[in-house]
Amino acid sequence: MATTLKQLQIQKQKLAPRQLLQARLLQLNTVNLEQTILKELEQNPVLEQIETDTHTEDEKVETPINEIDVSPEDMYSDETTYYFQQEKKEMPLPDRHTLLEDVIEQLRDTDLDDIEQEIAEEILWNTNERGYLDTELILIADRLEMDEEDLEPILHVVQRLKPKGFASRNLEECLMIQLEDEVGSMAYKIVNKYFDDFMHKRYDKIQSKLKCDEDILHEAVAHITHLNPRPGEGYTDKFQTVIPDVIVKDEGNNWVITTNDAGLPELRINREYEQSIQNEHYNLKAKKFIKEKLDSAHWFIEAVKQRRVTMVNVMHSIIGFQPEWFSGEMNFLRPLKLQDVADQIHMDISTISRSTRGKFVDTPYGIFELKYFFTDGIELNDGQILGTFVIKQALKKIINTEDKHQPLSDDALVGKLRDEGYGLARRTVAKYRDQLGFPVARLRKEI
Repeated sequence: MATTLKQLQIQKQKLAPRQLLQARLLQLNTVNLEQTILKELEQNPVLEQIETDTHTEDEKVETPINEIDVSPEDMYSDETTYYFQQEKKEMPLPDRHTLLEDVIEQLRDTDLDDIEQEIAEEILWNTNERGYLDTELILIADRLEMDEEDLEPILHVVQRLKPKGFASRNLEECLMIQLEDEVGSMAYKIVNKYFDDFMHKRYDKIQSKLKCDEDILHEAVAHITHLNPRPGEGYTDKFQTVIPDVIVKDEGNNWVITTNDAGLPELRINREYEQSIQNEHYNLKAKKFIKEKLDSAHWFIEAVKQRRVTMVNVMHSIIGFQPEWFSGEMNFLRPLKLQDVADQIHMDISTISRSTRGKFVDTPYGIFELKYFFTDGIELNDGQILGTFVIKQALKKIINTEDKHQPLSDDALVGKLRDEGYGLARRTVAKYRDQLGFPVARLRKEI
């Protein structure tokens, strides 16, 4: 029997330290960014804080929406110092860790090396709010100049962090991961072999194929329905104080966008260290140490500046995509996906994800999380494509104003929405009602 020898050459590209640092700072909210800056000041002697006792109006630099390319790295706003100076007098602000950040923290306890952990982070930042992988794995591989099969083992590790099934590509994979410790069980067999029948509730077919009695089948189905179909949902953030990361103000015909970082330490390179690199009395080891710290300091300052630029560019794009909402029509949002913003400002979708998750914007209408402005689109029966946000708002209004003694059934809600011009299937209306937190009609009835 002939033996075939095959040599494979795999190129694994380590993410550039500068890019990696920019990505990590971008994913931080304002509170955690401040803590990271203070920590960096302690660890890097080359960095120092610029002491500023007073602020003048001349120091205030804002960015109108139509002049976004003019010195965006210098965007500050004095008036937002309130959030830091006033709030901190009351009590120290806690860390604001999101579920995604908690999952990333778990990577440290895996067997992945540094390069693989960086790739795992990139995978995680391409998940959506439900915890599913939003981008095809091959596209992530292409961006990293790798093969898709090289990412599969890393994805396998990520999907088994807590919550289990996070970063799954579909519901079937999510449920299978949660059941993989129960190989051979009835629940495992149903999801593994008869998932389509299960989803369409064809229980008679499943029972016939598996040749099991009804009680065992019902027990297995009940077990499956108690698994977590949306690993990214159902987790509340461990913070109460909301600090806006971006501020948007209406000034006449312009929207002025500023990052809320006036209270953060302003950094610069210590001149003595910068000049000491030329000192002939220092040995090579000392010069190497100083150069590494100088490079690290330059990258850190650059990453903080780049974070401001990215946050403002993303906010600028959101305003452009949602003109009605920012004009005061708060019940209307156009369909908008992260990819739309990524394409417009020529950035990676994972960068947009980092910019919007756990970030808040202070607008004339209140403080909103950036993800609020992203909504799916749906094609109505007449071919019109509308944002699900608008339909949900209409549905919410109908249910809130219904006769609670005779609440509307889902079929009746379909009719009401059709009267308002929204032709939807009953199952779609039931799904939106459930997402809005409203129970079925019989449970909404009041005596």
